[in-house]
Amino acid sequence: MTDKIHSTSIINPKANIHESVIIGPYCIVEENVTIDEGNIIKPYVQIKSNTKIGKNNFIYQGSIIGEDPQDLKYAGEKTFLEIGNNNIIREFCTLNRGTDYSYKTQIGNDCLLMAYVHIAHDCIVEDKVILANGVQLGGHVKVGYHATIGGMSPVHQFCKIGEHSFIGGHRIALQDVPPYILATGEPLKFSGLNSIGLRRRQFDLKTRSLIKNAYKLIYKSKFNTKDAIKKIKDDLEKIDEIRTIINFIEESERGII
Repeated sequence: MTDKIHSTSIINPKANIHESVIIGPYCIVEENVTIDEGNIIKPYVQIKSNTKIGKNNFIYQGSIIGEDPQDLKYAGEKTFLEIGNNNIIREFCTLNRGTDYSYKTQIGNDCLLMAYVHIAHDCIVEDKVILANGVQLGGHVKVGYHATIGGMSPVHQFCKIGEHSFIGGHRIALQDVPPYILATGEPLKFSGLNSIGLRRRQFDLKTRSLIKNAYKLIYKSKFNTKDAIKKIKDDLEKIDEIRTIINFIEESERGII
């Protein structure tokens, strides 16, 4: 144990903790935990067995990292939580391990999880995701690259949230939210492109126009979804973003909002 770990914290000798890690008072770190260099862990954090944490994360007070999944089918099998690098995990977040469905929950790099976020079993949260205060992800949810979910918004199990999308606060996602869009309303619905986000991330005008035309065919035309996708394939230039939209919708199992 190093002088960077407070004397009131309980650290299992089978935990693998880099010498640079700072751990505040009254934390508990269980066996088979790996914490890489540069992490700062504030007081009263619990890090449970079979959790792997990458580099330079900041974990705030009261968070519980890698607890058992809240799934009645879970029978104690060895499952995992993997957290990448440079994430900010604010107060009282609860991040659960996987089940035997995929055996792990995964959180990428450069994410911001605000206070009271819950990430359930078998979720995949990709890089640069922002989950605002009180966001609740059900089991098996996938949140795509650079997506943002507003405060107090639950996401139903098995839903997929597309990359660069934005869901407004206090909304309920019961179906998949396609990439690049703004979603709001009750029930949750397409409300245009995430134009501010796309401009900030330097999507050029041509790309934004093609994305907009694709969603006009999906949401603002006489076509059903299947025919709209065919029209997109026939009429629009196949840039990467258009392929992403097509693949997302064709692979959707819950249907899109």
